Amino acid sequence: MKKGYRNGKVYPPAKLIFNAFNLCPFDKVRVVIIGQDPYHGRGQAHGLCFSVPDGVPMPPSLKNIFKEINSDLGLPIPKSGNLEHWARQGVLLLNTTLTVREGSPTSHCGRGWERFTDAVIKKLSDEKEGLVFLLWGRHAKEKGKVIDRSKHLVLEAAHPSPFSATAGFFDCKHFSKTNDYLAARGEKLICWVSEKP
Repeated sequence: MKKGYRNGKVYPPAKLIFNAFNLCPFDKVRVVIIGQDPYHGRGQAHGLCFSVPDGVPMPPSLKNIFKEINSDLGLPIPKSGNLEHWARQGVLLLNTTLTVREGSPTSHCGRGWERFTDAVIKKLSDEKEGLVFLLWGRHAKEKGKVIDRSKHLVLEAAHPSPFSATAGFFDCKHFSKTNDYLAARGEKLICWVSEKP
C-alpha cells in the first residue's frame, strides 16, 4: 500500500482516505449510503462514495443518482458531482473498501477494509437510532446484514450503474422516502441538490 502511494498509483490521495468521517463525524450521521470501492481514475476519488471533486466529469453511476433525484423530487441535475454538501448534512458516504489501485476496480477488496467498514456500520447500528441506510447493489446489501432493522430504516435497490439502474434503481424513490422518514422523526430534511443547473 505504501509503495503504491509513493508511485502515485493508489486512490484517493492518502490524506483523503477517511474524508467521509472527517466531513460527517459519528455524532452527525443521519443517513448512510454504502458504495463499493473508490473511483479508480486519476483525480476522481476524494474519499466519499459516488462523489467526485468539482470540475471532474460525473461518472455514469452518479449521473443516474441525479436522474433519480430529478425524477423523485423534481430537483434540477447539478453541474458538479461533488457530494460534500450531503456529508455536511449528516450523510455518511462510505465505500466498503477505502482505497483502490489506479485503473483496477476492486483491486483492494479482501485486504481488510471490509472488516473495518463492517465494524463502522455495526457501531452506527448498535449505538444510534433512526438512521436511514441506502443499500444499492449486491455489495451494499451484503453490508446490511449487521444493521438492526428494528431501529433503522433500510432501503434497498439495484446499483445505479448503467448496467443495473433500470433493474430497480430508477423509480426507487429513496430520496423522498429518506426525507419522509426524517420528517416523521422531526429532523431536518436532506437537501439533495444545492445548486442551480
